[in-house]
Amino acid sequence: MIKLIYGPKGAGKTKQLIDAANANAESAKGLSVFITDTKRYMYDLKREVRFIDVKDWTVVGEDALCGFVKGIAACNSDHEFIYIDGIARITGKELKDLAGIFYMLEKISVDNGIVITITCSCTKEELPDFIAKYAK
Repeated sequence: MIKLIYGPKGAGKTKQLIDAANANAESAKGLSVFITDTKRYMYDLKREVRFIDVKDWTVVGEDALCGFVKGIAACNSDHEFIYIDGIARITGKELKDLAGIFYMLEKISVDNGIVITITCSCTKEELPDFIAKYAK
């Protein structure tokens, strides 16, 4: 399952993502991973949530991020939650150009039973159709 947190820049999407990760850490039976491109929020997460700054791993672009998430899922079958903060920012693309990675993330999620939560900086009306289906 893919969950989406959206809203304009500065609306508190990252805070919502961190709160969700911390809340799920208390009851999760599996592992949780928080993926972003800054160390700014490292200490806001509970220690049970694995923090990954993609800049430490030279993850650049859509294919690299998709492969990175596949590697996380493949390395341990106990992953339950993956949080991706700012998918467009990490990939360096606009949301309208990310259909491929959303397709692959949905496949990873379904095949491995992982809940993937993603933040997107835009209003509900600006969400492309392939992303809007994940909006609450």
